[in-house]
Amino acid sequence: MHVVIMGCGRVGSTLARILEKSSHSVAIIDRDAGAFRRLTTEFAGLRVTGIGFDRDTLIEAGIERAEAFAAVSSGDNSNIIAARVARETFGVENVVARIYDPARAEVYQKLGIPTVATVRWTADQVLRRLLPSGMLSEWRDPSGKVVLAELAYDPAWIGHKVSKLEEESGARVALLTRLGEGSLPARGTVVQDGDLLHVTMAWDQREEVERVFSAGPTEGH
Repeated sequence: MHVVIMGCGRVGSTLARILEKSSHSVAIIDRDAGAFRRLTTEFAGLRVTGIGFDRDTLIEAGIERAEAFAAVSSGDNSNIIAARVARETFGVENVVARIYDPARAEVYQKLGIPTVATVRWTADQVLRRLLPSGMLSEWRDPSGKVVLAELAYDPAWIGHKVSKLEEESGARVALLTRLGEGSLPARGTVVQDGDLLHVTMAWDQREEVERVFSAGPTEGH
């Protein structure tokens, strides 16, 4: 798939390299042409000099055929404007904006733009929201038998209780992040659109848990 990245800093250039190595086509935008020096000479994607939320710049970067867009420049306002243009003007489904100010994250989440606003954000966290599939491991016990991980889930789970997810997967939803805030789910908590689910499970059962989360609820249950 084609991915457009705004910002060729440390995170943007890392994303570009990882995505290209994963056989995705990549275009990266930066207002400073000198920023492209962070890319390797082997980088075969588009380098577009311009403003990341400018319509013509985005079109030059291939936004009309893009399936994902990451706004990871150094400016919160620029990132959220660019993310909204990608989502609302060009209909890009997978959009993520990096936000330095955690207090703003809830506002942007309400606009439907996933954000990475934690102190320890990484390129992996941005990728996880651009390419929502599988498991992002967050912690593993010293014995290696138990893991805490953020798990992607099929949209069919939205509207179902967390307890149903636990019943069908055999895992435990330890906490969820909603609108930028973490909370401990109760048995009656219902999965809402945009929720991030952090799940504890046995390491040797992780593939089955991933399968259940990605398959959606079983019919008749």
